Amino acid sequence: MSGRTGRATWTRTGGALAVWAATRALLLLWVLRVIVPPGLDVTYDVSGLYQKWATVLSGGVFPEHDVTWQYPPGAALAVLAPKLLPFLPYATAFFVLALVCDALVTALLLYAAARPGRRFAGVWVWVVGVALLGPVVFARYDVMVTALSVAALLVGTRRARAFGALAALGAVVKVWPVLLLVGTPRGEGTRRSWTSAAVTGLVLLAGFGLLMPGSLSFLTAQRDRGTEVESLGALVFHFARHFGWDGRVAFHYGSMEFLGTGVPLVSALAQVLSVLALCWLVLWRVRARVWSEATFADAAFTALLLFTTTSRVISPQYMVWLLGLGAVCLLYRGGRMTLPVVLTVIASFVTWLEFPVYFGDVVGSTPFGIGLLVVRNGLLVAATVLACRALWRETVRAVPRGGSAESERMPGWATTDA
Repeated sequence: MSGRTGRATWTRTGGALAVWAATRALLLLWVLRVIVPPGLDVTYDVSGLYQKWATVLSGGVFPEHDVTWQYPPGAALAVLAPKLLPFLPYATAFFVLALVCDALVTALLLYAAARPGRRFAGVWVWVVGVALLGPVVFARYDVMVTALSVAALLVGTRRARAFGALAALGAVVKVWPVLLLVGTPRGEGTRRSWTSAAVTGLVLLAGFGLLMPGSLSFLTAQRDRGTEVESLGALVFHFARHFGWDGRVAFHYGSMEFLGTGVPLVSALAQVLSVLALCWLVLWRVRARVWSEATFADAAFTALLLFTTTSRVISPQYMVWLLGLGAVCLLYRGGRMTLPVVLTVIASFVTWLEFPVYFGDVVGSTPFGIGLLVVRNGLLVAATVLACRALWRETVRAVPRGGSAESERMPGWATTDA
C-alpha cells in the first residue's frame, strides 16, 4: 500500500468512525429515553417481551405457550445475553450489547474494505443506513444475527467450513441466514460449506432439544398469523378500509395485523409468492455459470430481498438484515447490486418514518400512512426486481473469462479447509 493510498484509507476510516460514533450516541440516547423524539417508544420489546422471556428461559424451558414467541431455539442466546452484564438493568445491558454488535459489523466492514480490490462504499451503507433506520436497530436482537451473517459472508470467501458453521448458527438464531448458502459456487466449496452448515445446525438443534423442552415450537407458531400492517399484502386492506371493508387491525401474534374477510386469502397469496421466489432461486442456481467473490454476497442479498418482500410481515427490523448484506455487496468492485442497495438504504429511512414516527397513521390507514407504505414497499419491490435482473445477468448471461462454459471458482474455495 502506497503512502498516498494509506493516508486516503485512514482518512476514510476516520470519517466513517466519526459519523458512526455521533449517530450511534444519538441512537443510544434515544433507546435509553434520554432523548424522547416524536413517535412510539420502540423499547417495549426489550423491556417487556425479551425480559419476560429471559425469566422463563433462565428456568431451562422455552416460552412455547406464549404466542409472541415465534423464534428458533438459538434466539434464547440473544435474549439471555444481557445477563452477561449483571451490573446493568436488563434493557440497558441489551442496548449496550446491540451497540457492540453494531460496532463489530462496522469493524468487519472496515477491515474488509482495506483489502486490495475492495470498495469503501459498503462501510457507508452500514454506517449511514443504520442511522437512517433509527433506534429500532438497538431495540431488537436482529443486529446480533446480522453481525453473524456479515462475518459468515466475509469469512466465507476463504473458509468454506467456517462459513457454513456461522450460517447455521445464524439460522438457529433467526432462520433467515440459511439464505447465505444459496450463493456458494458449485463444487467442493459448496459441499464443504453445506455439510458444515447441516452438521452444525443439527448438533445445535439436538442440543437445545435435549436440554430445553419446546425448542421446536417455532415451527408451528406462526400458522395462524394474519397479514401484518406494514407488509406488501397489507396495502390491499389499507385501501379497502376506505371502501367499506369490515375487517380490523388488532395486536395479534406480537404485531399489529389485519384480521377479517379476505385476510387468509392475501396471506396465502404471500406464501405462494414466497414459494415462487424459492423456485426462481433454484432455477437461477441451476442455470448460473459464472461465479466471483461478488456473486457470493449478491446472491444472498437477492435471496433475502425476495423473501422479505413476499413476507406476510415486513417489520422494521428486517431492514437491518438487508443493510448488513447490502453493505457486504458494495465492498466488491465486480458486484452489480449498487442500485438495489441504494434503494434499500432509502427504504430504511422511509421505514423510520412509518415506524415509529408516524405508525399511528399506518395503523389508522390515513392517506399519509398509506403513502409511506406505498413508497417503502415500492422501493423494496424495485430493489428486488433489479437485484434479480442483475444477478441473472452477472451469472447466467455473462460469458466467463476465456469463453469457457465452466463456472469460475472463488479464490480459496477449492484449496482452503483441505
